[in-house]
Order: sequence, then C-alpha cells, then structure tokens
Amino acid sequence: MAPYEALYGRRCKNPICWDEEGERRLVGPELVQVTVDKIKLVKQRIKAAQDRMKSYEDAHRREIEFEVGDKVFLRASPQKGVYRSDPSHIVQPSEVQLREDLTYEEQPVEILDTKEKVLRNKTVQLVKVLWRNHSTEEATWEPLEAMKESYPHLFVDSGKNFKDEIL
Repeated sequence: MAPYEALYGRRCKNPICWDEEGERRLVGPELVQVTVDKIKLVKQRIKAAQDRMKSYEDAHRREIEFEVGDKVFLRASPQKGVYRSDPSHIVQPSEVQLREDLTYEEQPVEILDTKEKVLRNKTVQLVKVLWRNHSTEEATWEPLEAMKESYPHLFVDSGKNFKDEIL
C-alpha cells in the first residue's frame, strides 16, 4: 500500500514528478510514465524494508509458555495514585427515600457555621449547611436569607452561639 493511500484511504490521482532542479521538464504521457516508475520504485523499496524487519522479528521471536508454579519476573512501573485497600474506606449505605422519578429531596440537618462575604457593593451573609445523607466535608455554603425562607426550623435557638448572632 502506498503511503498516500495509507494516509488518506484512496489512491493518489495527481501525478507527481520528482525532477531535480535544472532538469528539463517532461510534458504529457512521458511525465506520467516517469511518475509511475518512481512510485513503483518507492513501493518496491518500502516492501523490501518491511520484509527485512519482519524476517528479523520472526527470527528473534520465541513463544513463551509458563506452567503453574513457575517463577517469573514481572516488571511494573510505579503509578501515582494507586489505590490501596483500607477497611476504613468502606461506606455503609443509608436509606434514601426516592420519588417516582427516582429523585430525592435534600434536607438540611444543621447549621455548622456562618460568615459574611463582602462583594463590591454589598455584604452577603452565608451559612454552612450540613445536609442529610452527606458528611461534614460535603457541607455547603448557602445564603442566609434563602435558608431562613426555606427552612425556618433550622434557626430556632438550640444553644449554639452563632445562631443567636444570625437572628
């Protein structure tokens, strides 16, 4: 297969002439014949190179078979981020109430912290919310006003100092 054909999936339709600079230019059928001869020469040389590589590879290849109990050397390159099993990584599944469309509603459990975010023209009060079925690392910062509107039961005084500051 010609390199052009291998690259583009079709035969080359344009005749190419590899004349050296200063040689006379051929016109018409002579140009096509010279180009065809050059292409045949290139194909023969590529085929000869492929045959040499194949014969070398075939001569040096040997089939390896192993029996049970054979000791073999396995070369393995170290990989970053390889997971090592640890019993503390086991997550216990929890019951989640699913709706008909297989979705569920996130329910806030507790307010963990508060902070003020200062923007250019205003200050936004935020609360860190712990959600049901999530760990404390997955708690999110939500706007105070939206949380008070949607979940007023979270802001009833339960003895935490920062809740008094919010109210």
